[in-house]
Amino acid sequence: MYARSSTFDAHPSFIDEGIKHVRDTVMPALADIAGSAGMSLLVDRGSGRCIATSSWTDDEALRASEAPVRQLRDRMAEVFHATATVARWDIAALHRDHRSHQGAWVRVAWLEAEPGHLDRVIDVYKMSSLPAMHEVAGFCSASLLVDPAAGRMVSSMTFDSAPAMGGTGEVAESLGTSEMCESGARLLEVGEFELAIAHLHVPEMA
Repeated sequence: MYARSSTFDAHPSFIDEGIKHVRDTVMPALADIAGSAGMSLLVDRGSGRCIATSSWTDDEALRASEAPVRQLRDRMAEVFHATATVARWDIAALHRDHRSHQGAWVRVAWLEAEPGHLDRVIDVYKMSSLPAMHEVAGFCSASLLVDPAAGRMVSSMTFDSAPAMGGTGEVAESLGTSEMCESGARLLEVGEFELAIAHLHVPEMA
């Protein structure tokens, strides 16, 4: 499966309006596009950074959706009072312990690796990082998105709540990244986000 993420550097005062717009307008519109498999929205109310990610059943559906999704994205940018940065991904892995509920939070790590090392990093994530995450209290789910051509990766780890995420401390912060870095990846950035909308209908891919 595939994903498209749009990152908005929104004005914090417009975040709630943006969430409502995504829930009431964008999600129903996406559901009508062939090959759509749902979406999620992460928000950082402090910085204003919001990341909307849509999932797609195959590469053909992802490509065919470009035009209608561009229109939706442009309107989202207006509502958020922001510009958008777009990225396209292969969904390399996804594992759920249980579905997230209102109040869930996500720790996101951006990494990069030489394209030739990417398969090794993905294997380490699946065989070592995911099983370790499953043992962390408050863990909901985890995913790994990759851009094979650019050697970029995004690891996301969802928790039941902000206290659950914060209570895991350095253990959870290193999960999903330390072993990947040992296998050849470079950690670029880590962010923590409120999971404002969670409707990605991606099957287990661990």
